[in-house]
Amino acid sequence: MLLLAVTVIAGILFTWCVLAHRLARWSITAPIAMMAAGIALTSGSDPPLVFDFGDMAGFEHAVEVVLALLLFVDATEVPSGVIRRERSVVARLVGGALPLTLGAAFLTALVFFPDQPGWILAALATVVVPLDLAPTAAVVRDKRIPARLREVLNVEGGLNDGIVSPVFLLCVAAAGEAHTGGGDYAEAVLDAVGSAAWAVLAGSLVGTVAGRLLRLAWAKGWTQPAATRLGVLSVPVAAYSLSSALGGNGFVASFVAGVCIAPAMRHLPRDAVEMTDDLVTLLTLALWFLFGQIVNDEFWDGFHLTVILYALLAVTLVRMVPVILALIGTDLSLGDRLFLGWMGPRGVTSVVFGLLAAVELREEGGGFISRVMVITVMISIVLHGLSAEPLGRRYARRRATSSEPERVA
Repeated sequence: MLLLAVTVIAGILFTWCVLAHRLARWSITAPIAMMAAGIALTSGSDPPLVFDFGDMAGFEHAVEVVLALLLFVDATEVPSGVIRRERSVVARLVGGALPLTLGAAFLTALVFFPDQPGWILAALATVVVPLDLAPTAAVVRDKRIPARLREVLNVEGGLNDGIVSPVFLLCVAAAGEAHTGGGDYAEAVLDAVGSAAWAVLAGSLVGTVAGRLLRLAWAKGWTQPAATRLGVLSVPVAAYSLSSALGGNGFVASFVAGVCIAPAMRHLPRDAVEMTDDLVTLLTLALWFLFGQIVNDEFWDGFHLTVILYALLAVTLVRMVPVILALIGTDLSLGDRLFLGWMGPRGVTSVVFGLLAAVELREEGGGFISRVMVITVMISIVLHGLSAEPLGRRYARRRATSSEPERVA
């Protein structure tokens, strides 16, 4: 069954690759295609494919590794030049809009789900907030949209997940402690802080040392481009495993390693991170296929109106209002602020966080978090995916009527 599933996933991915340009006209991205295929092939009373998530420990480690690689790539691809040039906008988005968005997601959850424990709702907020531009990658590459806005989105997308990750771990730990009835939140917080500290230590050590060695080896001519790509791929793996061995969190360590190695990447071949990026793309697409079965499992009992309404608000106003407020006083027009507020697609990070919450909080409300995550991601994929082309046309019309020159990225 496993080999058949791999063959089917590979065949669907190859089909999308062959028709990628034509499918892009209808905003059908690879994640959307893989999710749709997963829903179709795992539905019904006797589906062609069924994935058994019985080994929850192994499944948990697998999705953690996927997230670790994803966070590493995001951290290495954050353009430092954009951060310096747009430091005011980036600081407002990350330091102002992100905390406000987390708070808005939590308060909205209190209104819609008053029977759920507070820490479960706090964990839910960290699941539905993280940004993932992969489902709407066409927007980031669309030259009709001003380069400045695309650059800012890239930076925010690279930093957002890594910042939310420790908060997610803290909320999950506190939710687990609250369920046991011990009420020793201080111990849960200390454990979460200790785990984050070990992760930062391991990630900093591995990323800094690896970056200096790779930079030295490339400058001295001791290595080759292919070996450099392989060396970069080994960095998040080493950071993840070292952090886990020390009692830290692996995916936080991988993100920190990416931040620490990023300065050295400017002195390495341009394609140094491509092998890691391609592997991340392949693994996340497989995860999107598995997500299709999760959708079927969650929809088996029918739709829940409160969940749908909350998810709809989570991907729209919960982000848009904080972003618009945080960007007041910048030189961005209202239309540009609305664009940045709207472009907050949810994707792989939310899926992984939701799955980890379901594993860690099986008896405390993990199933509830997983259900809300599924609806949130699906609504986001539809809304943000379908809006990609209209947004491009809108900015094209605005450029045609404006005499202001466009800065080249």
